[in-house]
Amino acid sequence: MTNRDRTLSRDVSATQIPSGDKQLLTTGTKVMIHQTLGGSYTVQSDFGLFRIDGRDADALGEKSDSSLVTSHSSLADGSPDPEAIWAQLRHVFDPEIPVNIVDLGLVYSMDVSKLEDQTPPGYRVNVAMTLTAPGCGMGPAIAEDAKSKILLVPGVSDADVRITWDPPWNQQMISEEGKMKLGLI
Repeated sequence: MTNRDRTLSRDVSATQIPSGDKQLLTTGTKVMIHQTLGGSYTVQSDFGLFRIDGRDADALGEKSDSSLVTSHSSLADGSPDPEAIWAQLRHVFDPEIPVNIVDLGLVYSMDVSKLEDQTPPGYRVNVAMTLTAPGCGMGPAIAEDAKSKILLVPGVSDADVRITWDPPWNQQMISEEGKMKLGLI
């Protein structure tokens, strides 16, 4: 085994790439870690490629990335802090590009709405985002990763990440920081 080869020490729920479907990888499954970005692990098993959340790092024999657990608290009215939501979105990456989805300019909007039918009232986060190309098969996996990270924010009880193609993405949407990481400036 190389230092990237692992055997799962316990069952983990993983997101299949590129479909975004949830799959159970069982104890004893052999995987190879291909990439670690934003606290998530992209692994390959005999069953395909999967993304494993950082909270399950111990099953891979890795240490959990504590930066993903938001240090923000909810606002005085109990609603989630929008800055904490944006911070979580900055931990989401397209596995093929080493720049987060916010700095890539893929997130078009984020809003928070109160869910009145819950006691105490909860909050739903709605995100509209795009991908770098309409043919990108990673959309469901990226959206699922974004949703799971948003749900870590205090006060968030539900999240919806919707992929849209309007307006079409272009390189002008990349932040200055993203352009620097990609060597575009």
